[in-house]
Amino acid sequence: MSEALDKLLLRGGHGKGRGAIIVSLLYALLAVAITALVIYGAFFGGITALLLRSMFYSLVAAAGLMVVGLSARSRISRVLCYILAAIALVPGPYLWYSYLDIIQRGALSTWMDEIMFLALCAVTFVLVRKTLGWALLVLSTLAIGYALFGYLIPGKYGHGGYDLARLSSTLFLSTEGFYGVPMGVAVEYIFLFTLLGTLLMKIGTGEIFVDIARGLTGRVQGGPGLSAALSSTLFGTINGSAVANVVTTGTFTIPLMKRVGYSPVTAGAIEAAASSAGQILPPIMGAAAFLMAEIVGVPYSQIALAALVPGLLYVLALMIAIRLEAGKLNLERDTAGGVAFLLEALKTRGYLLLPLVGMIALLFAGTTPTRAAVYCIVLALAISPWHKQTRASVIDLVQVCRDTLVSTMPIIAAVAAAGVVIGVLNLTGVGLMLSSLIVEVGAGNIWAILLLTALASFVLGMGLPTSAAYLLLAVLVAPALTRLGMPAISAHMFIFYYGLVSAITPPVALAAYAAAGISGADANATAVESIRLGFVKLLIPFLFFTMPGILMVGSGVQIGLAIVLATLSTMGLTLAFSGWLVRPLSWPERGILVLGALLTVWPTAVDAVDLATLSARAVGIVLLILTTLRLSVATPAAARPLSHEPTSI
Repeated sequence: MSEALDKLLLRGGHGKGRGAIIVSLLYALLAVAITALVIYGAFFGGITALLLRSMFYSLVAAAGLMVVGLSARSRISRVLCYILAAIALVPGPYLWYSYLDIIQRGALSTWMDEIMFLALCAVTFVLVRKTLGWALLVLSTLAIGYALFGYLIPGKYGHGGYDLARLSSTLFLSTEGFYGVPMGVAVEYIFLFTLLGTLLMKIGTGEIFVDIARGLTGRVQGGPGLSAALSSTLFGTINGSAVANVVTTGTFTIPLMKRVGYSPVTAGAIEAAASSAGQILPPIMGAAAFLMAEIVGVPYSQIALAALVPGLLYVLALMIAIRLEAGKLNLERDTAGGVAFLLEALKTRGYLLLPLVGMIALLFAGTTPTRAAVYCIVLALAISPWHKQTRASVIDLVQVCRDTLVSTMPIIAAVAAAGVVIGVLNLTGVGLMLSSLIVEVGAGNIWAILLLTALASFVLGMGLPTSAAYLLLAVLVAPALTRLGMPAISAHMFIFYYGLVSAITPPVALAAYAAAGISGADANATAVESIRLGFVKLLIPFLFFTMPGILMVGSGVQIGLAIVLATLSTMGLTLAFSGWLVRPLSWPERGILVLGALLTVWPTAVDAVDLATLSARAVGIVLLILTTLRLSVATPAAARPLSHEPTSI
């Protein structure tokens, strides 16, 4: 087998032989076609939303079902998947061909439209089941069942019933179902930005991330752990998937941390918590940033700016916790890194960061995210040939298209199924009823409603991709918060945070379990340790209500005060949860730090000047400062030398 063919061959239990070669080549061909379609639509435009989204999904679903068929064990299952893959190619061209006729008849469905709708349902449900499991499949089938048979439900949660013709018209012939806003975000943003991230990884931007992380943390105690966490965080900003980040970077960061003295549980937890940072840090945020911008109705740059401070607080808490853990273990410093190493890395390969710098500049200059992404893809291709190590061949570029499709296919399947659920909720109006139910159960108490919303978001977020979880929560739960006067960005960020926290919390904890598989530690112990390191995801969303300034909402004074108070509180809680600063902390000392941190963010408006608020925050700040100063003057223990030479990443 030639080297080029070997690069394009699908891996991971997809079979071997002639069948695997044929499917791999067809998959690569479809990936290139999808990439061309997305880039053309992003840069030139001119394609109607329904046509662009339907053609995009037809190509993606066909590619996905071919891979599912190749992995099938029985011959019958394999043939059925290939037949479904061929069927998946039909709806897009069908809508393209019939578009004028559909407009002329007011999007009223015909018998052929109904057949296409049923075929698309079968394609989507099989693809969702094979790529995402049962959760979203059950939810989407229940949604369609509710639309068809809701007239059998008595009371306000029932409805008059909708027949197949109405469902076909709404969910297939319009941008309210399969081809709704979620699919639009997938074709306009998710695939495009994932393509950019995959291309940057191919030309070596990931390696410069690692070098930057080592240069910044090399001479700090626990440098290998800090370097691993920082590099995983940087990877995550262009990846957006916690689990994918763990299995990508964890294969070398976790063994490294274990070798320098971190326990398997701690090493796995650090990697899981760091990989989860990419979901809450711009620019990708698990693709939710683009979805949020569309749903809330604000520019993407505003969402990215709002997410920046909470994301940085998460990273700050994680880095402090790792440094304290290194002190607790008396790990020696790695002197191989440092500023000189950083400067050398930037001098030799710093040009690989130009596309990301260009992206930031273009976005803040007012360029649309889609055009900015296309420009940065072109810039990445332009700088790739500068050095032999970063030069990408034609086969490499095809591989980039293929890998992009592999990583985005589950998300696209999820948004298709989520589009069905959202379409039915909008059609029947039950989404607003569920929000009303949360308000009723909370009896109008904002804190009870926040807790109920957090619980509902956590449950709905279990086992679903970030984008799919957020989509459902935005329709089902967020209205309950906005009805109480919470700013739209604050409400959506709140449900977004709790929708993705299941990546590191049992019983799902996919990122923590993936890290435990690499570290060899107990999965649940790794998840619990991940929660300790990533506690910011659990606590800081409540500040979105009392201190929306950390989301850049409000006046300059409100924003500044919110950032300062949230930072002090985060640092205090990190010290308390770590239980170490120069020396071990006693339980009373940890309790004082927790009390000080909570008083610092007293649950009133950030600029409130009543006596209770001012007194509580003043006491909290004094407790944090005095306790930290008292602990920091203790005599530190001597560092324990490593039993081997420091290992670089």
